Amino acid sequence: MQAFSDLLERLILTPSRNGKIALLVNYFSTQDTPARGWALAVLTGELDLPAVKAGTIRKLVEARTDHELFRLSYDYVGDLAETASLIWPGSHGANRTPPIEDVVETLLGATRAEGEKLVAGWLDQLDPKGRWALIKMVTGGLRIGVSARLTKVALAEMGGIAPAEIEEIWHGLEAPYESLFDWLEGKADKPSPDIAAPYRPVMLAHPLVTKDKRDDPDAIDPAMIDPAVFAAEWKYDGIRVQAVSEKGTRRIYTRTGDDISHTFPDVLAGMDFEAAIDGELLIRAPNGEVAPFNELQQRLNRKTVTKKQMETRPAFIRAYDLLVEGDEDLRPLPFRERRRRLEGFVGRLASERIDLSPLVPITTLEALEEARNRPPAPEIEGLMLKRWDSVYQAGRPTGPWYKWKQDPFLVDAVLLYAQRGHGRRSSFHSDFTFGVWRAGEESDELTPVGKAYFGFTDEELKQLDKFVRENTIDRFGPVRAVTATADKGLVLEIAFEGLQRSPRHKSGLAMRFPRINRIRWDKPAGEADRLETLQKLLPADPLTEG
Repeated sequence: MQAFSDLLERLILTPSRNGKIALLVNYFSTQDTPARGWALAVLTGELDLPAVKAGTIRKLVEARTDHELFRLSYDYVGDLAETASLIWPGSHGANRTPPIEDVVETLLGATRAEGEKLVAGWLDQLDPKGRWALIKMVTGGLRIGVSARLTKVALAEMGGIAPAEIEEIWHGLEAPYESLFDWLEGKADKPSPDIAAPYRPVMLAHPLVTKDKRDDPDAIDPAMIDPAVFAAEWKYDGIRVQAVSEKGTRRIYTRTGDDISHTFPDVLAGMDFEAAIDGELLIRAPNGEVAPFNELQQRLNRKTVTKKQMETRPAFIRAYDLLVEGDEDLRPLPFRERRRRLEGFVGRLASERIDLSPLVPITTLEALEEARNRPPAPEIEGLMLKRWDSVYQAGRPTGPWYKWKQDPFLVDAVLLYAQRGHGRRSSFHSDFTFGVWRAGEESDELTPVGKAYFGFTDEELKQLDKFVRENTIDRFGPVRAVTATADKGLVLEIAFEGLQRSPRHKSGLAMRFPRINRIRWDKPAGEADRLETLQKLLPADPLTEG
């Protein structure tokens, strides 16, 4: 546990991506299996310890400390692991640091009651840093700025291979990953897990126009918009997936390789083919068009799905690419050939669960820009540009594919509530609820329309936190309400990708991907936007049409 806790501490204090990769490579190279294998499982989110949950930690801490002291401390710190590790009254003389493999392997076979006793004993033995690492590990809430993808990149660097090689076999591997580390260290051949319908690492696109050049009219070279070089297609607002059906096994993967097959049995039933396709998971509206993303959200992350849910929100895949057909791997072929094969494949399939993503004609830069910002349906986010000669290459290669999303919507809203963040943000208020004006019974009032927790720099975060602390007027547990009147309040310019109707929210709408675009220190709160302005942006509801 000592080496693992040191790693976690250094990762959270290291801001740069390359610095984090270097720390991970060093850890995996200097530690032995199974310790590093279980650490890998923790870092990639693959470790589940049913015997211990966050509630177990709260129960243990409240039994050892004053309940009110813990509540106030947790409210101030904002992170359970950090609070519990600092407030825990460890036993004097207990100084044994348990190996990470002992902790994991013991808990995997423990009951809830046994897990509670085991964790209490280990918390007694560890110092505050070790307690923090233990709690992070057993509850699964790391929040240290390290993703599963970044961890696999570090593994690839350790072994001198491409990250895609690890992605291709990842779903057939099991912790503590002995065969994986043997391969990376040159002690054995590449593992060949026998997994049916495997995941293939996806190909991603670069933004055609970066954020800093969004207002530059010359950001795009018109000569680049050539129909002989690029194909254009709509970028739909759904979930990028890979549908694989091979030798009787059918699976649906997200772009990150998570298997979500159990949530979409209706789509699985329509995958009567021997192939692997790349596409967008969407919901079909009663009028035959694509339903808003909010309808897809109602079906995501469910352990089971009912017949009624499948009937009212039928899912389907809009196919972008054909990766494998039969026993033939098509990824080395140019996109022009893969597209020709895809058109024939979808046509022969004739399934209501799989249809073809239409191409968008390329004429001039002006016409394409008009199509991007005024697509034929509100569920389209923009355009994708793909070189006709591009092979399907895992990762995000520069040059072959570009995404050209619509310019974001902007609205001026007033800060209403703030809450402290987690991890390295636990000392700052970084989650902000904002609202716009609407007509009240006696006068105009603010109504919440969204929540944002990114889009600002570290320096702006400090400024926002300072404003919250100096203008707090009420508290609701960990949430602070701030001054928000027409003549005194903070205006935030919010960027968002779109709006959806939402009966769960008082305002009747929900924003897609809201973020703080800039802080309007100069603007009076009374001049912020109104709810009516947002309501005009709401698309027609296809679920009521037909």
